Amino acid sequence: MKELTENQLNQYAHQMLEDYDSKTPGTIFKDKVKIGVEDAWRIQSAVTYLRQKRGEEVIGYKIGCISKKSQIKMGFTQPAWGRLWKHELYSDGVTLEKSNYSNPAMEAEFGIILNRDLKPDLVNLDYILDSIETIHPIIEIHNLVFNGNPPFGAELLANNAIHAGVVIGKPNKGNIKAEITDLKLIFDKEIIDTWSDKKWPHDMLSEVEWLVKEQDKIGNVLKKGNLILTGAYGLPIPINDKNLIEVTSSLFGNVSAVFK
Repeated sequence: MKELTENQLNQYAHQMLEDYDSKTPGTIFKDKVKIGVEDAWRIQSAVTYLRQKRGEEVIGYKIGCISKKSQIKMGFTQPAWGRLWKHELYSDGVTLEKSNYSNPAMEAEFGIILNRDLKPDLVNLDYILDSIETIHPIIEIHNLVFNGNPPFGAELLANNAIHAGVVIGKPNKGNIKAEITDLKLIFDKEIIDTWSDKKWPHDMLSEVEWLVKEQDKIGNVLKKGNLILTGAYGLPIPINDKNLIEVTSSLFGNVSAVFK
């Protein structure tokens, strides 16, 4: 597949940002634009530059597609990642407008906040554990829209892994020993998805080392204070006409949001 020219890259990046602002993500893919994974990353990075240029701030990263099922759906052989933005970070109990999203869909997961910069040459599970300041239950918000043809991997990457926001729960200290917990995604008091016997830290931190090394490839470092979403066990689920969204964990607590 032919690499995008700089003019094409610039055109697509500006269109992607305009689409995001207008709540109509990824319209370039309606024209069945075909791009490779490398160009998808270039588009995500170019959009990041435009957002930072207008004053937006990256506060961390999400890991997505950690399950083989989601990787196959996207045509991947490894996870994906996207950037988290300061103005899209919300506190527990927030009320948000559905009209600010396009087919809003939720995932239940965990997030960690780092207490130091992560050095790629030192990273392993013990090093990551020692680098955690706090652990949080998380609702991740997505614009669940794909306009191109499957598999949707390149579209997902170009569109910042379809990330649209984070609702973060109260902190838990990062020095928790090996434990087993559950995780539930609940819409209007109905359990929509649930996972049991999730192991801390092995299940929840299984792809953080991968993220550190992927960032190192492009000259990025996970920094002290960054929020890292460690990955969901299922696919994003649209909320449709539901309003109250909750994520619960017997070990790490609960978080909720209302969508009007």
